[in-house]
Amino acid sequence: MRSGRSSSSAPTHSPTSPAAPVNPPQRLSTFGGYWLTTSNGGIYAFGNVSFYGSAAAFSLDEPIVGMATSPDGKGYRMVASDGGIFTFGDAGFYGSTGGLHLNKPIVGMASTPDGNGYWLVASDGGIFAFGDAGFYGSTGGLSLNKPIVGMTATPDGKGYWLVASDGGIFSFGDAVFYGSTGGLHLNKPVVGMAATPDGKGYWMVGSDGGIFGIGDAAFYGSAGGLDLKKPIVGMAATPDGKGYWIVGSDGGIFSYGDAGFYGSAGGLDLTAPTVAIS
Repeated sequence: MRSGRSSSSAPTHSPTSPAAPVNPPQRLSTFGGYWLTTSNGGIYAFGNVSFYGSAAAFSLDEPIVGMATSPDGKGYRMVASDGGIFTFGDAGFYGSTGGLHLNKPIVGMASTPDGNGYWLVASDGGIFAFGDAGFYGSTGGLSLNKPIVGMTATPDGKGYWLVASDGGIFSFGDAVFYGSTGGLHLNKPVVGMAATPDGKGYWMVGSDGGIFGIGDAAFYGSAGGLDLKKPIVGMAATPDGKGYWIVGSDGGIFSYGDAGFYGSAGGLDLTAPTVAIS
């Protein structure tokens, strides 16, 4: 794996006033499909999206934990828990933490709007910024009640949200805090989040498929009342914010609102669990 340097400064989680969204990133269903990635680096492409390669044949030091696509849908990156980055198609490599000693493992990533940079987030909320991704703060120096499980960027790439497994939200840069489930008793832990197109709200999803919509993020349904074969591990929103997908560790896809169903890996014999949708 390749390594790069990280950006760091004093941590803060005080939200600032939002800037007007500029050049919002394309979202996955713009391309009429989605990709799933597994912990061994396998990639499954559904709908009109293309397969550009995978890390399934590699000898990984650590498992894959997240992925992010290029703005034009012609490539993608995967990140391992040690911060190693694997790029395919037109997704550029701008550095990694694969050669660094991390205090806590990486749990997710997000791309900048132009695709020329990305952030990695660790379970302690440490942020590592590469390429044109700005560093706007982290929770790396805070004592968290629960670990960070994911992140998402604002439409203009000048901020980001981190979410903890209790639904606690930490806002940085121009990302505004609209609320959280940090003070609620959840049936199951939160495992991921997605932002609305205008950045004025976000969804969180629990491992039981429960959905929490905050700000202008509308509720279109959930799997909270279903008997799931495997736990939910992530989610993604549609371009207009009027729907979303959630994915289980078996690759099962649940679509809500205007999110189209393009297929799933739920009926396949996966060699490793699904960890992300993009």
